[in-house]
Amino acid sequence: MKSYRFTINGNEYDAKVISFEDNLAEVEINGTHYSVELQQPLKTEKTPKLLRSVAIPSTDAHPAVAKTASPVGPKGTGTIKSPLPGVILDVFVKVGDHIQIGKNLVLLEAMKMENTIESDREGTVVSVNVAKGDSVMEGDVLIVIGE
Repeated sequence: MKSYRFTINGNEYDAKVISFEDNLAEVEINGTHYSVELQQPLKTEKTPKLLRSVAIPSTDAHPAVAKTASPVGPKGTGTIKSPLPGVILDVFVKVGDHIQIGKNLVLLEAMKMENTIESDREGTVVSVNVAKGDSVMEGDVLIVIGE
């Protein structure tokens, strides 16, 4: 609702436009309601509405390609995946090492911050798929752990 204040021949008027469709307007002038018909329909430009589809991360589309292991999932064999895109600064384990839950595996730099990737399972390192200086993307397999 738009309000206007104007003066005609020394008389002050308070006008409010209540609604407006095609060439008909409902207005209130000094408390009195009027229906006003315009001679030409006023062309109003509509702003388009943007519709976005629901975004689903590609790494979470199926449990088999989840970014990280579920805390309640079975421990033991499995993979350690990168939670963020970044650069590997250091690898703390090698093939054949026996690791426990919580052991530091990889140091990852992402967004100018150092992130320590820890083991969420125990077992023996089957393969290390990254080396110092490698660039990784979110969801890339860093380390494979077996029995």
